[in-house]
Amino acid sequence: MPLYANNPDRKSWLHVDKNSDFPIQNIPFGVFLTRDDIVTIGTRIGDTAIDLGALHQLGYFIDIPLTDDIFLQDTLNDFIADGRKTWRAVRNRIAQIFDSNDKTLKENKSHKEIVLFRLDEIEMQLPVQIGDFTDFYSSMQHATNFGSLFRDAENTILPNWLHIPIGCHGRSSSIIPSGIPVHRPKGQMLPEGADAPVFGPSKSVDFELEMAFITTVANDLGEPIPIAEAEEYIFGLVLLNDWSARDIQKWEYAPLGPFLAKNFATSISPWIVTLDALEPYKVEGPKAIKPQLEYLQYKGKKSYDINLEVAIRPSGAKETVVSKTNFKHLYWNMVQQLAHHTVNGCPVNSGDLMGTGTISGPTPDSYGSMIELTWKGEKSIKMKDGSERTFINDNDTVIMRGFCEKDGTRIGFGEVSTKLLPIFKRK
Repeated sequence: MPLYANNPDRKSWLHVDKNSDFPIQNIPFGVFLTRDDIVTIGTRIGDTAIDLGALHQLGYFIDIPLTDDIFLQDTLNDFIADGRKTWRAVRNRIAQIFDSNDKTLKENKSHKEIVLFRLDEIEMQLPVQIGDFTDFYSSMQHATNFGSLFRDAENTILPNWLHIPIGCHGRSSSIIPSGIPVHRPKGQMLPEGADAPVFGPSKSVDFELEMAFITTVANDLGEPIPIAEAEEYIFGLVLLNDWSARDIQKWEYAPLGPFLAKNFATSISPWIVTLDALEPYKVEGPKAIKPQLEYLQYKGKKSYDINLEVAIRPSGAKETVVSKTNFKHLYWNMVQQLAHHTVNGCPVNSGDLMGTGTISGPTPDSYGSMIELTWKGEKSIKMKDGSERTFINDNDTVIMRGFCEKDGTRIGFGEVSTKLLPIFKRK
């Protein structure tokens, strides 16, 4: 089925600012609470949210084989489980309905009042019920930096890293949408020079600039996903901030990896941008340094040119951009990650979230975490209000943004914005 929705010449009868992340060529999917306290599945064009549940009930998807309640749910899981043919048909139809030349909805005032919402009339929700969360470790620069900070120079990259996409399983219960604040975590730490740990609030709370892909139902127990088919099972991407407590992490990560240092919160952007919308922005990824095993070998362009940035906004002050990088720097791409994840027969379900790991670029201003940007706190970053940061302070808001741009068309993810509150105190 052709990607009619991606036509770069298409214009919408809805207003779209020139630098909007959400032109008619995007058509992301999300879940929101309406002004009538109804949870619905929707999309967005410009600064207008569109109720797909109402649009379906009014007959605008009549010739697409959809169940009556497909958009009247509080998660996208069932829609995602329908597969790429359905996703593409729905995106193409939405593009048609909101095309500047289509008058069907444009001139139906009563339908527009039911279907369309201003952004200040809705509240975004977590878009999927996340059964499983996997976090990879796929940026060469980040792995090198992290190795330099915690190991000797000869072991910055461990021997297995160039052969397999390293990953670990995370905690899905603490994944939250943009706008939900998190509390500074507590845990065990080993102070410098001490021989016994102490318990208390983390003094080194950090962000990790990541993206994540969301899967559909993909395979049965015992069935690997061939790398050539992996894209068929990836619905789309979100921005992801994998919050980290570095002092807790340093003490607990051996031998099994971080635990409390990571599971207190992971924030994601609420609009899922489909792989179909990102198709025009495919690029070559980094070349393999060592030969890869056959199940990890792929053909064609499998990375994406997505500009990424992180800003910190102190309470009551203007934000300061502290990092700019790009998704294309990932050494291990998404199809390799999914093929490796399932090569042992691990089943993947609709709504599973797969994080890329921290995305760091080749220059110091493109590192994707504070521990790299400040080199473990040895140097500070100055904010616009004159204050300085080595890690994240209480009441700071961390904001991540991402977008693609080519031939005058911009496809973006909006932002994931999260405020760090002081430690939780029972009232």
